[in-house]
Amino acid sequence: MNKLMDILIENNLALLTLNNPPVNALSLKLIAGLKEVFWDLNKKGNIKVIIITGAGRTFCAGADIKELSAIKTRKDGEAFAKNGQELMDIIESSTIPVLAAINGACIGGGMELAMACHIRIASEDAWFSQPEINLGIIPGFGGSRRLPKIIGRGKAIELLITGNKVSAKEVLAIGLLNKIVPRDKLMDEAKELAGRIANKSRLAVSLCLKAIYGVEEEDKLFGKVCETEDKDEGIRAFLEKRQAVFKDK
Repeated sequence: MNKLMDILIENNLALLTLNNPPVNALSLKLIAGLKEVFWDLNKKGNIKVIIITGAGRTFCAGADIKELSAIKTRKDGEAFAKNGQELMDIIESSTIPVLAAINGACIGGGMELAMACHIRIASEDAWFSQPEINLGIIPGFGGSRRLPKIIGRGKAIELLITGNKVSAKEVLAIGLLNKIVPRDKLMDEAKELAGRIANKSRLAVSLCLKAIYGVEEEDKLFGKVCETEDKDEGIRAFLEKRQAVFKDK
């Protein structure tokens, strides 16, 4: 248990709840804790989906402003940014699908955290912003790289150089979210979606993520999955008109 994060393992689902009051800021300690948790979870063979959410009414309000204000040199700034980028790269390259359940304000580094996740759903009252420009800085945890890839360059430039606050509905419309739901249904929806993913072959899901993110060429990954027991079970179940029972082999 990390004191800045609650970790709940339910069967093959890991629920990570950021718990760094009052706004779940990505402090250096929380970043270090998240890195350690992701390394550990990716080593386990039984975890098939990871959900990240925030305690209270805030998903994550970004970097710790006290730590940010203490940075005075280029060298320290680069080190600060690289540390955050390393976490986001670990999440994005996770072989376990990562789902962000965004339950409120998703700001700055919090939005960069959400973008590093593979799937994003949010409560209807959630809101989003990359407000770094208002502080005289720019995103440091990969936001200027990931946002254009997800929503397109034009809209990304607008959000990044205005720092505008946008609603969940607006963010859904531009493709940053997969779905929005009422606040009281958010975790139920996240767990239901995670359950559907968990019913698939863990190996096939991980190879699909590798193909999507260009880790390996799709034909080579397809070749790998063709040698698995899960491939045989999946096709056999389809022909027999039944639910496949995958063994992740």
